Amino acid sequence: MWQLDPHTKAKHDLLKSYLGGWFPVLSSYNGRIVFLDGFAGPGRYQSGEPGSPLIALDTLLSHSYFDKMKCEFLFFFCESKKDRFESLTQQIEGYKEANQPWPKNVKVQLVNSEFSETATNLIDHLRNQKRRLAPTFAFVDPFGFSGLPMSILAELLSFDSCELFVNYMVDHVNRFATAGNVDHHLVDLFGTNEYKQVGSLPPGVSRQQFLHDLYERQLTGVCNFPYVQSFAMINKTGHIGYYLFHGTRGIKGVELMKEAMWKVDPGGGFKFSDRLAGQDVLFTDSAVDTDPLRRALLAQYSGRRVSITTLEQFTLIHTPYKKTHLRKPVLTPLERAGVIQVQRPGRSGFPDGTWITFP
Repeated sequence: MWQLDPHTKAKHDLLKSYLGGWFPVLSSYNGRIVFLDGFAGPGRYQSGEPGSPLIALDTLLSHSYFDKMKCEFLFFFCESKKDRFESLTQQIEGYKEANQPWPKNVKVQLVNSEFSETATNLIDHLRNQKRRLAPTFAFVDPFGFSGLPMSILAELLSFDSCELFVNYMVDHVNRFATAGNVDHHLVDLFGTNEYKQVGSLPPGVSRQQFLHDLYERQLTGVCNFPYVQSFAMINKTGHIGYYLFHGTRGIKGVELMKEAMWKVDPGGGFKFSDRLAGQDVLFTDSAVDTDPLRRALLAQYSGRRVSITTLEQFTLIHTPYKKTHLRKPVLTPLERAGVIQVQRPGRSGFPDGTWITFP
């Protein structure tokens, strides 16, 4: 076991918050849903804090709507290291004993193998049975960048209701991208050798940004996720250690992840960040800087008349912000300043049916 650091706790807080919304939504219209933890770890940390498998299970069992969720929940926990797997097994057994009677619709399967091997076996099984994978949330949090092939992610999560939450260790990738001794891992990771271009970028072009954009393109193009969000974990020195990528095929998934991101404070000097309109956007519920959103809207819709629904969709899909950051923080000041013209069905606010004309 090892110590739980602030940025790992932040990932776990994100996971808990997201699953708290994902479980009731997906269980309401599916007979089975799957949570897959690709790098599950030993189950607990040095000071007793729960790891991602226990967090996922407890988020479900302690959910206020759990009694109303009648579908089958299948949890796959993959851990390749023997000592960690043994510890994980003990922790899961202890958790189940503490939560008797164990619900019949919650199944747990522990697998002592690499994520890529487990995923390949699952794909082969589904293919042989001519079946589709149930709606799945795959949490993939490796310690480096090996054992995470883009091709396997694409095939495993090819069905409509599958989602991916992956820790992309861009700092490690950047360090080894031009070394030449781990190219097979990097080709697997990206599903292409385009990453090699990082060694010949023009002056002023960020290597990390290039590697970020390439991974994002591959998740969109190869894995066929139309909605891909990423969040940078910035450490105390302002350096990006990794990106968290979320891939989904539904707007509801985007909304749930945005809510989770703005709710979680990593603490310990760490920050979640994204970029918009050339500015950093720090995820914090206190004193939210919406100037990047204001600038992006003015640039995107210059000289156009658009509906409030269009602006909400743009904010949600193409910016780091939530829909709640749009109306009062951005549109109201723009209207008061006479920058935008508003046609609304009521006397105030920006209800459905409102149209906004930009300069």
